[in-house]
Amino acid sequence: MKIKLEKRDKLLIVIVVCVALCAFLAHQIIGGDGAGKVTVKVNGELKGTYSLAEDQTIEINGGTNILQIKNGKADMTEADCPDQLCVNQRAISRQGESIICLPHKVVVEVESSESSELDAVTN
Repeated sequence: MKIKLEKRDKLLIVIVVCVALCAFLAHQIIGGDGAGKVTVKVNGELKGTYSLAEDQTIEINGGTNILQIKNGKADMTEADCPDQLCVNQRAISRQGESIICLPHKVVVEVESSESSELDAVTN
C-alpha cells in the first residue's frame, strides 16, 4: 500500500523539519552548556567560583586536589587521598551535581540553568 502525499503535505513536513532544526540549533548556541559555574568549598568555606565555559585547571588545598574544567564539565583529576573516590566520580555539569572529597573536606558543586538527568534519589 502506497501513501500518496499531496503538495500541501510535503510542504507541512518541510516546515516541521525546519522548525525542529531551528529549535535544536538555538538550544545548542544559546543555552546548550547552561552557562553554569562551579563553586569550590573547603571545610565549608568558599574558596572560589569558576565558569564552566572556560577551560582551566584549579589546584585546591595547595595541590592536594586538582579540578579540571574542560568542555563545560568539571572533573576531579587528581587527589592524594587514599580512597580516590572523588577522582572516580564522573564529570559534573548540571545544577545540583557535586564532587565531594571527604578526607580533604572539599565540595565542588555546579550552579547552572541545566537540570540534572537524575530527578530523585531512591533506595
